[in-house]
Amino acid sequence: MRLGPCFAIVLRQYYLMRGSVARLVPLFAWVTIDVVLWGFLTRYLSHITVPGFSAVRMLLGAVLMWDFFTRVMQGVTTTFFEDVWSRNFLNLFAAPIAISEYLGGLVISTILMSSIGLVVMLALASLAFGFSFLAYGAMIVPFMLVLFLFGIALGMIACAVVLRLGPSSEWFVWPIPMLLSPVVGVFYPLDTLPPWMRAIGYALPPSYVFENMRAVASGSGASLGGLAIAAALAIGELLLAGWIFSRTHRRALATGLIARYSAETVT
Repeated sequence: MRLGPCFAIVLRQYYLMRGSVARLVPLFAWVTIDVVLWGFLTRYLSHITVPGFSAVRMLLGAVLMWDFFTRVMQGVTTTFFEDVWSRNFLNLFAAPIAISEYLGGLVISTILMSSIGLVVMLALASLAFGFSFLAYGAMIVPFMLVLFLFGIALGMIACAVVLRLGPSSEWFVWPIPMLLSPVVGVFYPLDTLPPWMRAIGYALPPSYVFENMRAVASGSGASLGGLAIAAALAIGELLLAGWIFSRTHRRALATGLIARYSAETVT
């Protein structure tokens, strides 16, 4: 894989962001709303719950981590959608760029954009509510890494869905984080779920992250075995997502779907 084409994708994304306020505002606006809304809610809960229970570490930490995951996933899909919306999709894949180089460019762009959002989140949470990810100690590294890898994987699968079904299917993509949040136990233990939902949760890496986050916040310590399972699931699902996107791309080329790619659903 050549780094030059990867950074060409990143440079194109930079010029798009630089020339459009509409693309810059979401990097800060939704982060600010999430942190302020949930921050004041957790501060209120801290005053009414039993001593020793930190709603800030339990709930605001979960919000920030889930927001990070969401922005990683949407960073991949939005970079992909930029080419769809600008009708540049066919030109892009007609260029001498390998699919691995294109995916590499998506990942690098996502790292840059999600890093900006993460810095803003941490700054607001620290200034307004005195919250810091350092409260979780060294465990914050595997927590964020697992969420990042799963976010990239889910973003690739979402891109494959749109590549296969057409631009109008992007509406299947935006609700994905909202639909996943109940089954991965972002705000409550998986034990509160019915067995069938719990089984789904245990197949998804974020559930292990949030279970261990609550364990660390309560002082009982994280489960290294659980984090190892989460990492293995995230890596496996990332490899699977890359294979699905590549296979979908090859099928689109073989069947001529790319040439007929339009604003309507492709069947």
